[in-house]
Amino acid sequence: MFSRFKKPDGAGPTTAAPAVQTPKPATVAAPEAHRPVVARRTGPMAANPAQAVAADKEKKRKERMGELKVELHKRLLDNLNLGALEHASETELRQEIVSITTEALEEMSVVLNKDERSSLFQELYHEVMGLGPLEPLLQDDTVNDILVNGPQQIFVERAGKLTLTDITFKDERHLLRIIDKIVSAVGRRVDESNPYCDARLADGSRFNCMVPPIAVDGSLVSIRKFKKDKLGVDDLVRFGAFTEEMAAYLQAAVATRLNIIVSGGTGSGKTTTLNALSSFIDNSERILTIEDTAELQLQQVHVGRMESRPANVEGKGAVTQRDCLRNALRMRPDRIIVGETRGEEVIDMLQAMNTGHDGSMTTIHANSARDGISRLENMIAMAGIEMPIKAVRSQIASAVNLIVQASRLQDGSRRMTSITEITGMEGDVISMQEIFRYERLGLAPDGKIIGRFTATGVRSAFADRFRAWGYDLPASIYEPVAAE
Repeated sequence: MFSRFKKPDGAGPTTAAPAVQTPKPATVAAPEAHRPVVARRTGPMAANPAQAVAADKEKKRKERMGELKVELHKRLLDNLNLGALEHASETELRQEIVSITTEALEEMSVVLNKDERSSLFQELYHEVMGLGPLEPLLQDDTVNDILVNGPQQIFVERAGKLTLTDITFKDERHLLRIIDKIVSAVGRRVDESNPYCDARLADGSRFNCMVPPIAVDGSLVSIRKFKKDKLGVDDLVRFGAFTEEMAAYLQAAVATRLNIIVSGGTGSGKTTTLNALSSFIDNSERILTIEDTAELQLQQVHVGRMESRPANVEGKGAVTQRDCLRNALRMRPDRIIVGETRGEEVIDMLQAMNTGHDGSMTTIHANSARDGISRLENMIAMAGIEMPIKAVRSQIASAVNLIVQASRLQDGSRRMTSITEITGMEGDVISMQEIFRYERLGLAPDGKIIGRFTATGVRSAFADRFRAWGYDLPASIYEPVAAE
């Protein structure tokens, strides 16, 4: 099978290699038809045949290394005591992989240089103990998201921009094997009868996959990486996500137990914002968190974390966010934080905010504060609860105090574009007032958004509450920024 990897005896395979050698009159063996081609290509175009040959050679090298890795991986699985791997150190395992691989290479008469051997050993270690080709991306701290569109396309997001990597899987079976390795670790499975799955990696990263036949061109995988270093409020201010004045206002809002909703689109930084806001909660309070996939990193001492669970293969055993929320109300929480409200649990969340659990927080998907209110109304309707629209809006107006809008701009940057207070009802309409906003001023030549944060000039409706709790914010933070 691996005879192609042996050094050829005598004449090698017929390739275009002679075209990149300097022709010598006495030894030219190329066909006559090739000579004019070499003679005509001069100047900048002369490199094209060489580049084509080099690219073809690199492609064949990758194919050869891919097949070699598959064969060696099979041998490793046959020779390694998988039960003993749980107790082996990383150094011992790497030494064992090097030993078995070196012996196999000698048996197959495959000769590799030092760099190829080192790369091969590393990739085999990732195949055995990690997630194969995805492992280097998971270890790269600059990567925020990993998006797999079939075995030959892996995109990553860095600094808000998507780029295509040169990393690939060997084929669809290889990709499915890695997917199965991930989902089986959390007691789930994907196949034709259950072609999609949500899971959490060992490091806390959020994983989602969809496999054929639903995924037409190969399995689809998305991984939202878990940040090991939690971004604090100071970090977000330094990065320009919002200003110190906005941070002071939000600190007062959280500390005085206002109910807050963080609104935004996918990837806009809702969870990061929620994490930052939670840092203002006093260490003496009991906090319960409810999420579909545990991502929140609260630093307080008294935190109880809950994670919902999907149904098993028989369609039983599901524990929804609503189930967790109902149970949380019996666990004497001071605050309840729901990672994301997206369904029927919304009514329980609003009731909790209205019945003694002040200071609760959640996130929703919406493009503005007003859209966020509409989303809450729609979710209540989808829950099958028949209430007059005025009663629904009255419930929302009395439960929610503040909506923080997070947005991802076209240049990939994330900004807190609006902080809006809900002040009550005027007739059948919920009345709102914006306190801070982000104004776009233009676009720089390099594509970066030019803008500024400014107050709207409206004094907070909760100013007296802030003062009563010891947060006497200066009137200057509500003054608009003067136009330049």
